[in-house]
Amino acid sequence: MESTGQYILWENHTTVMEFILLGFSAFPKLQGFLCGVVLIIYTTVLMGNSLIIIITKVDASLQTPMYFFLGNYSFLEICYVSVTAPRLLTDLLQLNRSISFTACAIQMYFFLVFGATECFILTAMAYDRYAAICNPLLYHLIMNNRLCVRLATLCWFSSIPIHIGFVYRIFSLTFCSSNQINHYFCDIPAVMKLACGDILMTKTLLYVLTLVVIVTPFILILGSYVKIISTILKLPSATGRAKAFSTCSSHLTVVILFFGSGSIVYLKPISSPSTGIEKIFSLIYTIVIPMFNPMIYCLRNKDAMAALKKLLLKCNDSKT
Repeated sequence: MESTGQYILWENHTTVMEFILLGFSAFPKLQGFLCGVVLIIYTTVLMGNSLIIIITKVDASLQTPMYFFLGNYSFLEICYVSVTAPRLLTDLLQLNRSISFTACAIQMYFFLVFGATECFILTAMAYDRYAAICNPLLYHLIMNNRLCVRLATLCWFSSIPIHIGFVYRIFSLTFCSSNQINHYFCDIPAVMKLACGDILMTKTLLYVLTLVVIVTPFILILGSYVKIISTILKLPSATGRAKAFSTCSSHLTVVILFFGSGSIVYLKPISSPSTGIEKIFSLIYTIVIPMFNPMIYCLRNKDAMAALKKLLLKCNDSKT
């Protein structure tokens, strides 16, 4: 056996021990600009979602199931974007884009866990809206504190054991010849393109996981909104219809953007050639949506805006 730094030679076969994240290296003149854009977006994500967490905790009028899940969702967005954005910023600032085998596996694991958690929380939020609009008289009995906590706990922890096994299987594959990942983070399709040998079983598991984590929650959400919209259309008051649509439109916008971009990436065949479009769609659901989350949920929500203004006034009064 002979060690060669990035590879280990074993019986005339080359096994990858380190990866190179190509990211956006094809655009060397744009590295500084891209770094500035990503830094602004990441800062906006941290500040905007932190504000949502604060107002849902301190404002008494927002102590409802909808804002309980929104607070969870905002905290999740901070965790989710922090898996990829800091590494992307580092790679845009330096020439050495190498990432160890272990670090790549850890990044992929947390990305998958937080991504699955986001799918589940968006589904729980859809169920909350369904209960509020389709069963308004029983809403507080259905969405009691115990159920909200149980749903949130299930969303946060249910995907942890599943993805441990799946990530272990991916990194148990043999990687040979090339160690260059044509992506800005260790995403499943990009890493699996480097695997050699028979990966049919791993591909099958990926599609099953996609069905469970992405497709099934999306179908449940769509089913909820079919019921919600049909109920809203039956409301006698135009004001009531407008208010109901307002509380649902923000969530539905995020659902379409997140699930739509994610499905394009994960339902695409692994063997298909990389066109670079995967990076664009990945940027949408890993960085762009977490940035717009506070704007979508606050700017279109009168209660959240009122709570935010109240918080800013308190901060201003405390300074004076």
